[in-house]
Amino acid sequence: MDSFAGKTAVITGAGSGIGAAMADYAVAQGMKLVLADVDREGLERVRAGLATDDVLVQPTDVTDPAAVAALADAAWDRFGQVDLLCANAGIVPGGRHRPVWEYEPADWRWAFGVNVDGVTNCIRSFVPRLLRESRPAHVQITGSVAGFVSGAGSACYGASKHAVVRVAEALYAGLRDEQAPIGVTLLAPGLVATRIYDSERSRPAHLQASAGPAAEAPELQSIADQLYAHALTPAEAARITFEGIRENRFYVFTSDRFDGAIRRRTEAILARSNPEFESLLALTKGDVGMTENAS
Repeated sequence: MDSFAGKTAVITGAGSGIGAAMADYAVAQGMKLVLADVDREGLERVRAGLATDDVLVQPTDVTDPAAVAALADAAWDRFGQVDLLCANAGIVPGGRHRPVWEYEPADWRWAFGVNVDGVTNCIRSFVPRLLRESRPAHVQITGSVAGFVSGAGSACYGASKHAVVRVAEALYAGLRDEQAPIGVTLLAPGLVATRIYDSERSRPAHLQASAGPAAEAPELQSIADQLYAHALTPAEAARITFEGIRENRFYVFTSDRFDGAIRRRTEAILARSNPEFESLLALTKGDVGMTENAS
């Protein structure tokens, strides 16, 4: 997709963060928008700040297949076509530095419901229609660098993002098998100054952890706050994303800081050797200000 003007983009997770920034960028490119998020107030704030009236706001819980199907219906009803689908919604359960055995079933259901089911529901509701129309289109999926590295930290979120990488790769391969004119881009952000680590604000009541939201250790929270004060902006992440879409690239990273960790993990797998993981904080400390794409 080398031109965006006059085309329609659907963006999930558009109420804040990278999704809101992608909405801004898309408007600047002359696109029409369908914005979806579970946060109704956030959606309205984003719409109010956009310099266009060609916007449909559709509150949507991406974990609900029927809600995502309704989102697709609303997009086609309003604009007659969809050219770009951004399956961007994502969350991180609190206490991300907990050991894996301390996550509750509700944490896993919530993380996989939003991060994985949110993507597969979008694929199921949008891609068959795009295939029937048999014209150029593009699907952008927001994963994370956490889907390419591993270790003790952020196990619940990281596991869900590893699944997202696999789903996105399967979509890319499947569309190539079909010789479909539909591109796929997987965004793998590093450290971006969003509110994703405040995701507990949107956790549904039926998936609340029995002990309440897990808190970060004070010393870890202090380090995280310092890092995020200087992290890549959502606007810059959006620009990098759209450059990747324009160039029809599949893997789009916002930083090359994690290349060493990805390489070491891959080499250990191929060598059948025991892995050696850096801590999540050690990896992210070097990510501040890094904007190079590694593809």
